[in-house]
Amino acid sequence: MDSKKKDPAKLFSEFPPVLTEQWEEKIKKDLKGADYDKKLIWKTNENFNLKPYYRSEDLKDISYLDDVFPGDFPFARGNKKNKNDWYIRQDIDAKDIKKANIKALDILMKGVNSLGLILDDKTEPTIKGIERLLENIFADAVELNFICGDYSYKVLEIIETLVKKYNRDLEKIKGSVDFDPLGYFSLRGNFRQSEEFAFDRCFELIKKVNHLPHYRVIAVNGQFFHNSGSSIVEELAFSLTAGSEYLTQLTNRGLTIDEVAPRIKFNFAVGSNYFIEIAKIRAARTLWANIVNAYGPEHIGITQMHVHSVTSDWNKTIYDPYVNMLRTTTEAMSSIIGGTDSLVVKGFNTAYEEPTDFSERIARSQQLLLKEESYFDKVVDPAAGSYYIENLTNSIAEEAWKLFLEVDELGGYLEAFKKGFIQSKIKETARKKDLDIATRKESLLGTNQFPNFNEHIDKELNPSIFEPENLTGDDAIVETLKPYRGAQVFEILRYKTDIFAIKNKRPVVFMLTYGNPAKRKARAAFSCNFFACAGFKVIDNPGFKTIDEGIKSCINAKADIVVICSSDDEYAEIAPEIFDKLKDKPIIVVAGYPKNIIDELKAKGIQHFVHVKSNVLETLRKFQEELCY
Repeated sequence: MDSKKKDPAKLFSEFPPVLTEQWEEKIKKDLKGADYDKKLIWKTNENFNLKPYYRSEDLKDISYLDDVFPGDFPFARGNKKNKNDWYIRQDIDAKDIKKANIKALDILMKGVNSLGLILDDKTEPTIKGIERLLENIFADAVELNFICGDYSYKVLEIIETLVKKYNRDLEKIKGSVDFDPLGYFSLRGNFRQSEEFAFDRCFELIKKVNHLPHYRVIAVNGQFFHNSGSSIVEELAFSLTAGSEYLTQLTNRGLTIDEVAPRIKFNFAVGSNYFIEIAKIRAARTLWANIVNAYGPEHIGITQMHVHSVTSDWNKTIYDPYVNMLRTTTEAMSSIIGGTDSLVVKGFNTAYEEPTDFSERIARSQQLLLKEESYFDKVVDPAAGSYYIENLTNSIAEEAWKLFLEVDELGGYLEAFKKGFIQSKIKETARKKDLDIATRKESLLGTNQFPNFNEHIDKELNPSIFEPENLTGDDAIVETLKPYRGAQVFEILRYKTDIFAIKNKRPVVFMLTYGNPAKRKARAAFSCNFFACAGFKVIDNPGFKTIDEGIKSCINAKADIVVICSSDDEYAEIAPEIFDKLKDKPIIVVAGYPKNIIDELKAKGIQHFVHVKSNVLETLRKFQEELCY
């Protein structure tokens, strides 16, 4: 090896540059006639397609990349110039003030530096109560966020009093009250008092915190859209229109943009679509900065979007719940790499019970590991320079802006919601996502794909776990958003089997494997996975030497369903033989869809087939209706 040092600029000088056209030619050759778009183009749910690769030339039309550094307008590259730090937040139920204070002090010693205090929205807070809640908690060292609904103004009065009493540095007081009348309207169908009162109260809150420069008082809860089944583009676009509605309403009431914009905080849910979620946060900052800048602010810094991220509820499951830890880990990574300002990682078990000490410790540790061991806080805008992520950011921004303008043409967020536009968009997206889950185009591991065969629920659970969250008020004047989990339809199916099996025989599905070893093994694995999603007991077999041996074995197993697993070529002979010998006592199913002989098999009485194009949910429901009664 040559010991002489080489000029780094010449390291690749021996390799000629490869043009995009050359790459494309090579790819098409390797595809051997297969459709390029079907094989390599990813058609996202966000109304844009993604290429199989990106090159530097794909960045030339992205304007926000021109000589822009972290901390520069329009902040696609983040609000911070020198680090990527974020607040590690944990939310606490503060209805019991004494217990909440003890818990807050405990978790502050375990790495948390931001608290979300969920107050009792039916009891007016008092100075004595809040002072007890914050006892020994230094408000200038911890970010304090209050979720207190209509009591936001009262809480701010108390905070002001306590800050003066304890002589805290106002510049160091950071936090928020989550006052979001548009979010309330979207979930409940009406305002608490009136539309006019809601925005007047926003005005009063902003005036109230003049002395607290880093306190935010208006929340835009994008998580409501996400958890109701929206796409990422819809979550972003509708959040921006809600934010814009606040800007319009409050500047019309006499406030300046410099007074309003810094008081708004965006709460986004972060799902498991790793790279797109990174790009969403970057695109959100870019679009919001441009929206605020259009008002002509005196200080460009107020165009920064303050982002709080919360791990998604929509994709969490009650079966195989430890998989939720993996989901929240990638979600935390996405939000941090995207440049979130604060983050709540929810416990893996929150879909079906109150978080435990263990689940909360794991959730904290996920963030601490990313900060203390993986050093995610050390690198500013780690996504910068990725041709893929930069193009994702640009594509999401473009599509979200198109939808933003549609809402704007309808009169803004409030008018669009009253007309049902926002709800209908989200419902249509949710319907498509639900169908993808039903057909396993979208996988939820442990639920509609690769379930744990030995996991069963042996006690009755609260039925609300399996239902959308309907907060619609009696005085609702519009259709509301209804947050739900994508897994619920599969979970209720499996749960019904589990409850049925407490006092009855659990349905047994027997794999009658015969013939071609590769085919029978693959189809048996597929079928076991398929039927276990309904909570049925599945019995796999390595392969029978004769049909009669397999039939005898399935009778001994008292099978309710027999799945014939073999090759398409062998089905023409063996499927009718098995069907005739079992006399249709168990339900006979063929694994696969042998289209060349399908009519022949159906003519002989075989009606059930399971395959990759099956609607898994509907198919399993029909079997369950027949077996669990």
